[in-house]
Amino acid sequence: MANSFTEENYLKIIHNISGPEGAEVSTNALAEGTATRAASVTDMLKKLAEKELINYKKYQGVTLTEAGEKLALKIIRKHRLWEVFLVETLGFGWDEVHDIAEELEHIPSDRLVDRLASFLGNPQFDPHGDPIPDAKGNMPTADYRKLSEVAEGEKVLMMGVLDHETPFLQHLDRSGIMLGCRMEVQEINDYDKSALVLIDDVKTLFISQEVSKNLLVQRL
Repeated sequence: MANSFTEENYLKIIHNISGPEGAEVSTNALAEGTATRAASVTDMLKKLAEKELINYKKYQGVTLTEAGEKLALKIIRKHRLWEVFLVETLGFGWDEVHDIAEELEHIPSDRLVDRLASFLGNPQFDPHGDPIPDAKGNMPTADYRKLSEVAEGEKVLMMGVLDHETPFLQHLDRSGIMLGCRMEVQEINDYDKSALVLIDDVKTLFISQEVSKNLLVQRL
């Protein structure tokens, strides 16, 4: 039985909220994540449960079944591969691709996805640093920390972002912060925890704690 775009989006959101441990997801969390009324969320969960894509009992948290997890990873794989294609091949900015990939991820052709992955060289991470599941649903792992957790004097490599919203990504572009840039935390302000950071051994700038909490880095 074919699944609607909305059903596929719910599975993806449940997977993202539940995290690697597969924790139960509340109806309220889904209502917030989908910007939908709780009553509408409940109706959708019943449909997904009937298709045996989720484990759902009223007033309890939701988890994905094995079939639901497999489908969620498939959708995430398509989304992130399309983001790579849009940035690397068509020249879109990393702040422009999310909404377009939201549409493209629902194209049902497995053959197209396999060819897309092969064309791109089977990338493991998307333009925002998020891992891309392989064709079997295996997710690459990475030992990342938030920049806000880095001590003074440490040197790190910018590897990803937690906030994918356009204003945040555009702010990073204006600041010259991008994936792969080298960062050295030179000073942390005791008052507001903002950090003075040297970027690529060229320029220094103050980065607020709010921005630092959304930057994923790896020690050099």
